[in-house]
Amino acid sequence: MLRITEVKLPLDHPEAALKAAILDRLGIPEHELIRYQIHRRGYDARKRSQISLVYTLDVELTREAAVLKRRKDDKHLGPTPDMTYRFVARAPEGMKHRPVVVGAGPCGLLATLILAQSGFRPLLLERGKAVRERTKDTWGLWRKGVLNPESNVQFGEGGAGTFSDGKLYSQIKDPHHHGRKVLEEFVKAGAPEEILYVSKPHIGTFKLVTMVEHMRATIQDLGGEIRFESRVTDLDIADGQVRGLTLADGERIEADHVILALGHSARDTFAMLHARGVHIDPKPFSVGFRIEHPQSLIDRCRFGDTAGHPLLGAADYKLVHHASTGRTAYSFCMCPGGTVVAATSEEGRVVTNGMSQYSRNERNANAAIVVDVNPADFPGDVAANPLAGMEFQRLWESRAFEAGGGTYAAPAQKVGDFLAGRPSTGPGAVIPSYTPGVHWTDLSGCLPDYVIATIREAIPAFDRQIRGFAMADAVLTGVETRTSSPIRITRGEDFQSLNVRGLYPAGEGAGYAGGILSAAVDGIKVAEAVALSVAGGE
Repeated sequence: MLRITEVKLPLDHPEAALKAAILDRLGIPEHELIRYQIHRRGYDARKRSQISLVYTLDVELTREAAVLKRRKDDKHLGPTPDMTYRFVARAPEGMKHRPVVVGAGPCGLLATLILAQSGFRPLLLERGKAVRERTKDTWGLWRKGVLNPESNVQFGEGGAGTFSDGKLYSQIKDPHHHGRKVLEEFVKAGAPEEILYVSKPHIGTFKLVTMVEHMRATIQDLGGEIRFESRVTDLDIADGQVRGLTLADGERIEADHVILALGHSARDTFAMLHARGVHIDPKPFSVGFRIEHPQSLIDRCRFGDTAGHPLLGAADYKLVHHASTGRTAYSFCMCPGGTVVAATSEEGRVVTNGMSQYSRNERNANAAIVVDVNPADFPGDVAANPLAGMEFQRLWESRAFEAGGGTYAAPAQKVGDFLAGRPSTGPGAVIPSYTPGVHWTDLSGCLPDYVIATIREAIPAFDRQIRGFAMADAVLTGVETRTSSPIRITRGEDFQSLNVRGLYPAGEGAGYAGGILSAAVDGIKVAEAVALSVAGGE
């Protein structure tokens, strides 16, 4: 097959136009086209009055070699890459210990699934609860203000991505097409088939819950084991080699291949790893606030008169501003037609995140507006304490809790008041979606001064790109501190910890991913490294 890229057609083109475009692009008669399929469909909205669909197409022809030769200078034509997933190793007979995966987020689930499909009968340990029980606990915080520190937005089957927009796109380099394997497994588990070809696929929380359950069942059918409410509290390391793990209930599990797919909020586990001498480096991340606008405003600004078209859906945005403070402010985790949610995992702290359902039909659009911070900003001696970024997060999450009135209500401020430097006393036209509610206040004490100054400069700059972004009644809700992990559990080219053999840091918590798809892809890569090691007898 051949792959054609950058095929542009009007938004409301008839189905026959695709076939006609292929024939015209390749300069071939109709009888030479055997079949075609859509590999990717996106849109170009740079001109709101002329929004077009942009296709990548895979075509089968009767004379493919001749067409390639004739059009050898066409940069938008080439052979269709082989995206078939191939397992790197099978489980050997007489395997002494099965691999253990810690954490059931996207990274841990895909790592466990690959190992199970390869016959390794892996054991997956998750500190939180199964996804439906976890959902009840999460709603307990949102509706009643009751936090379960072990079962919440951050901890439990499916990971933090379960309570998010369910975005499945990433900018990672993926030469082996592992991302395709991830999407195919998601479709097998019940995701809409369109995620295989739309340019910005997403799923939404309700569909993710069912998918996660189906993936669990597949792993178990293949001989894998999953244990919930099984928090790892210690590692047994001897002569630079992991030998086992200890759980909170005192059980010890022997293991010589352990994948750490912890997620970015496993702070107690980070502390344990540091105490055990596992090599950890501090890393940059970003902090800021969630901002909410009417989704209709974003739709009009992005799509003009075509807003509401079913192929476009709810509009999103991506904004960046390099400020005079020397910092960069940018939009992060934009959730069209979604809600702002409580995402703390520790008592006495407030953390926000964004979430959308598959329909993306809620009244407000929300995104994080965040500013980069780096180890030089963290308190104390970072060289001696690589967990200083974690303490930095805790400080500002505690400040947000206090500013919210000492409850899990979040501090909030209208954009007009924030820019003017005065506290807000109530909502305007935009009603905040955050539950368990907001406390109107002045957000300037909820983040460092340099972050506040950068966001104050960025919002008017963003308004020049999206008219109405700086509307006075738009709502800021604080704080967003967990954009990524504050640490990197450093690993080598063999995916093992730099100083502990058999320990495989993986995914977002280890500092090697940022989002559902990239975390899942990293899980596959690490699972392959473990499979090769076990099969080779290392």
